[in-house]
Amino acid sequence: MPERPRALFAMTAENVPQVFPPDVLARLRDAVDIDPALVVESTEDFAGPRFREALAEAEVLVTGWGCPRLDEAVLDAAPKLRAVLHSAGSVKGFVAPAVWERGIAVSTAADANAVPVAEYTLAMILLAGKDILGSRDRLRAERAHPGWGFVPGIGNHGRHVGVIGASRIGRRLIDLLRPFDLRVALTDPYIDEAGAAALGVPLLPLDDLLTGSDIVTVHAPDTPETHHLIGRRELALMPDGSVLINTARGALVDHDALIDELRASRLTAILDVTDPEPLPPDSPLFTLPNAFITPHLAGSQGNEVARLGLAVTEEAERLAAGGELAYALDKAALVYTA
Repeated sequence: MPERPRALFAMTAENVPQVFPPDVLARLRDAVDIDPALVVESTEDFAGPRFREALAEAEVLVTGWGCPRLDEAVLDAAPKLRAVLHSAGSVKGFVAPAVWERGIAVSTAADANAVPVAEYTLAMILLAGKDILGSRDRLRAERAHPGWGFVPGIGNHGRHVGVIGASRIGRRLIDLLRPFDLRVALTDPYIDEAGAAALGVPLLPLDDLLTGSDIVTVHAPDTPETHHLIGRRELALMPDGSVLINTARGALVDHDALIDELRASRLTAILDVTDPEPLPPDSPLFTLPNAFITPHLAGSQGNEVARLGLAVTEEAERLAAGGELAYALDKAALVYTA
């Protein structure tokens, strides 16, 4: 039996039992030698005597939300480190360039975290197509049944859905939308027509997607280039009565421009992320009837976070067996991923 690689947790300690429940943790410990009671939570922990020996012997860091930055000082103290297995999505906030420069492999559970975000978005698309949110509010306010006649303008048969971003979430959403009678289109500057065709959707310029969609859903990364990607001009291109869904990052949408459109009753917005986040208590988004706000719930929550731990555990098993990581990141890809 080969010796298990030495590993160390680096994340918020209270998250460890959530992300790695007993069955997942047991499987992880079969793959790597890791102590769940030894969790690095701060830069000071990395430098402190309690963790010095564990860090010096660690071949693997199992990271997650709250991981301190992995800079040159940390790497100098971890000469045997060969892999960082991240039990969440983006690694941009804590992986310093030195990690890549030293050839340390970085893997992320972003694919696993994409699952609930795509599911949330699918649910919101179908609900928005039936005007469930507006109908519920009108029924609550009026306390009277509107009658049994057909309601014009609603329904999901043939509705046009525009997906902004062929990210992990965007791609999974496209796959989830396949069984429905919806017309789905994609915009993304990093994919060509052949790539979009492989996903089974047409590729459109952003302006064409906005003007031709009943529902627009944002799944692009937060980069300097995508700041206010959906601004005043872009919102004006959306048809009257259309819906904007954002589960990516709040800064991709110009909220001042969006609020103006909502006040004009021209659009509906479904926002799981905002700018700023959280919103100030006096934000109009809380009271506008055509704004539906959720508190960053689309990503992994509750029992879903165990999926992230399982993804990391499977990566640890591959690593321990001498195999290739399934979700290794390419540094160059960070430019256009979340």
